[in-house]
Amino acid sequence: MQFDRIIKNGTIVTASDTYVADLGIKDGRISAIAASLDGADDIVDATGLYVMPGGIDSHVHIDQPSGDGIVMADDFESGTRSAAIGGNTSILAFCMQEKGDSLRHSLDVYHGKADGNCHIDVAFHLIVTDPTPSVLGQELPALVEDGYTSFKVFMTYENLRLRDDEILDTLDAARNTGALVLVHCENEDAIRFLIGQHEAAGEFSAKSHATTRPIAAEREATHRALSLAEIVDTPIVIVHVSNQQAMEEIERARVRGSKVVGETCPQYLMLTADDLDQDELEGAKFVCSPPPRDKESQDACWDGLERGVFDLFSSDHCPFRFNDPEGKLNEKGKKSFRWIPNGIPGVATRLPILFSEGVQKGRIDLNRFVALTATNHAKLYGMYPQKGTIAIGSDADLALWDPNKNVTITNDILQQGCDYSPYEGLQVKGWPVHTIVRGKTVVKDGEVTGQKGDGKYLPRQKSNLVTSTPV
Repeated sequence: MQFDRIIKNGTIVTASDTYVADLGIKDGRISAIAASLDGADDIVDATGLYVMPGGIDSHVHIDQPSGDGIVMADDFESGTRSAAIGGNTSILAFCMQEKGDSLRHSLDVYHGKADGNCHIDVAFHLIVTDPTPSVLGQELPALVEDGYTSFKVFMTYENLRLRDDEILDTLDAARNTGALVLVHCENEDAIRFLIGQHEAAGEFSAKSHATTRPIAAEREATHRALSLAEIVDTPIVIVHVSNQQAMEEIERARVRGSKVVGETCPQYLMLTADDLDQDELEGAKFVCSPPPRDKESQDACWDGLERGVFDLFSSDHCPFRFNDPEGKLNEKGKKSFRWIPNGIPGVATRLPILFSEGVQKGRIDLNRFVALTATNHAKLYGMYPQKGTIAIGSDADLALWDPNKNVTITNDILQQGCDYSPYEGLQVKGWPVHTIVRGKTVVKDGEVTGQKGDGKYLPRQKSNLVTSTPV
């Protein structure tokens, strides 16, 4: 047969076009696009469905060390399975360097966790916590050449953050090697000062997590990160932006000529700090950093998605079980917000939330949806056009969407390792009913039909932001 599989009668949606056509798939890639195709025993009828590039979630934490006695809820099997349920075909997970370890050793550990266990394709961002001369001068250049072309630095968390001089050294190494740097922007010293004030006042509940990490701490760190990048003259990505003031810093930097990409996440569109202010420790379910803000900040983030302040919409999936002594309700976490593990699940709900709240409510169109959830991620992180689009020669990574399917989000349908969803009970319109990775069905109608090992590791090219190609 000419094709291994044909997707017939679907409405194909890319970041730039929307049209009705058939797709022919051969050897895991798209080999033909035409008004009508024949020549395959395996026919998928996509009448009434949108055929989109599979989602790429470029901000995912899985099986990451999280402190003594704390264990993340997802390993690579459960995390990628849940991602596939939500219409994703690739994720970029973080590989964290622990103090004293080499980057290469850290990658060996994470490959040991991921290889052979993933339902969808996986690539790694490095997290640099110990930027020694050998790490920056020897390891990083070699790893960039091996396809690990992006890494993250933290300005908060005492055991992760880098000082300004270390950030400058790390940015300089990125500029010299062609790597792209992601930055978590919060002022750790301000946060520690506020934590001390709260503790002195006897304020230990989950809601204090939000008031000890105010907008000003994020805004200041965003300004500082952008200033440091401007000094070194290298592009950066400001991740999980939560508010108008940080957005304004990004826009001002762009006016000055800086290359900067902004990212936001579902929690900043759907949650507020009030969600942390609940009885019976329920507020712990919503503890993440930066914390959710207020309705005004939600509106600002929607505006940022519409106007292009944000080029990326990611989940920042960072799951911890709620009712678990190794999760949110560990013994110390029950007594103080300081010890509640920081992060929430969301890899399966990212796409349905943006489709329902964005596309269906007229905030963004279908093409913008594809750009924000797949194409821009592929271009920015060196995977395009293999990933992130529907074109001849691209991997047949597809999500077939029923725009009229009404779903109430409940944790049991997400098939993740976490025991709750922060979006429990949310009603969404539009759902991915068929997820295809390199031509193979991995999820259909909410049931996992693939198996671990279907997903492969993805080496990547350098970012288009580094090579000066527009997003």
